[in-house]
Amino acid sequence: MLTGRRYRLDFAPEQAEFAERIGGACRSVWNTALEQRRTYRRRGGWIGYHEQARQLVEAKAEFAWLAEVPGHCLQQTLIDLDQACTRHGTWKVRWKSRARNAPSFRFPEGGKITVERLNRRWARAKLPKLGWVRFRITRPLGGTVKNATVSRDGKHWYISFLVEDGITPPARHANPGSAVGIDRGVAKVATRSDGLFHHQVFARDREVEHAATLQRRLACTRKGSAWREHATTKLGKALAKVRRRRADFAAKPAHALATGFELIVFEALATKSMTATAKPVPDPDRPGAFLPNGAAAKSGLNRSILDKGWHRIELATRSKARYTGTRVITVDPAYTSQTCNMCKAVDSKSRESQAVFRCTSCGHTEHADVNAAKNILTAGRAEFAQPRPGAWAGARKPRNRVGRKANRQATAAQATAQTEPELAGIPRL
Repeated sequence: MLTGRRYRLDFAPEQAEFAERIGGACRSVWNTALEQRRTYRRRGGWIGYHEQARQLVEAKAEFAWLAEVPGHCLQQTLIDLDQACTRHGTWKVRWKSRARNAPSFRFPEGGKITVERLNRRWARAKLPKLGWVRFRITRPLGGTVKNATVSRDGKHWYISFLVEDGITPPARHANPGSAVGIDRGVAKVATRSDGLFHHQVFARDREVEHAATLQRRLACTRKGSAWREHATTKLGKALAKVRRRRADFAAKPAHALATGFELIVFEALATKSMTATAKPVPDPDRPGAFLPNGAAAKSGLNRSILDKGWHRIELATRSKARYTGTRVITVDPAYTSQTCNMCKAVDSKSRESQAVFRCTSCGHTEHADVNAAKNILTAGRAEFAQPRPGAWAGARKPRNRVGRKANRQATAAQATAQTEPELAGIPRL
């Protein structure tokens, strides 16, 4: 089974400088290849990975700063771009900025990477053109290295190994028949259907105020100045603490859920749509002014949702479930917070407050999040027991936009060949 191992690197000054150049070259290749794809699309053409890889070889012969970079890292950048364009579309893939995106590059061939342990605390790895690099080995690799990714987080460099650990998932969970529903919220990060809560405050009020102060200082600096770089470093260091706490918290409930239950049911939450910015409503009486539409309250709710890390908890649970034989499924969250778990009556008035649910039909009283988690578990058991035709239980069928478009084009071409044989085989823009 493939798993990841992340360690902190101990670069020499010249190695750190060379790693910055590699990351800059990969960023330049990404942006240039993306612009090339968009230019071809504007003109009605198309260019793929193989043609861009061939042009990359010609560019390396012309530019020395590309030739000094490991070629496999540049090719892997083109592969990642090709996959991103296939998955999201050419126009939805973002540019890579030097200020927004930290340098990162991958060595795809694990056979060319040699890892040696020096002592109890340190080990070293031999990377192409970077040579031997030391890293703090906080846990054993536990398998064969498939690839390695070098990235910078703040002022420190890290290396992530993709390892084949050789572990096979068990045929059955240790607790067969056990199931739990998870309701994710703002007041409590995760609420289980058995009445347990998983919650943690990731940023204290004092830390939030300090981060806001650092953001104001950053906004007052001039681009490219030393003060701006200093302010960016301090702000990134403050935000990294919160990010590490959130990642650490997500791993703990994931371990408890995967080891304790055979079936875990989450809500299929569209977090991106839920945290979208409220659109301003123009005021018809005052040109240039907007009506109050609760945008400030919506922005506060968006920050609370993003701070809880809902998707990170689900992702960590799925990763841990591979080793325990746990099935993780998602269900439609519609009316789960308004439905009584006892009599199944749906009424928005039953939700008296954030924490109190009192059914207007049968009078059943329970914590609102626990009641919602029980409804999620009930829906998950029903979907798990009766899988939809053509899909395994709990799976959500992906939307294959590319396949649908290809089918439509093939159908149109077939109709053209039947009605107008002289136009068959000629591409039409």
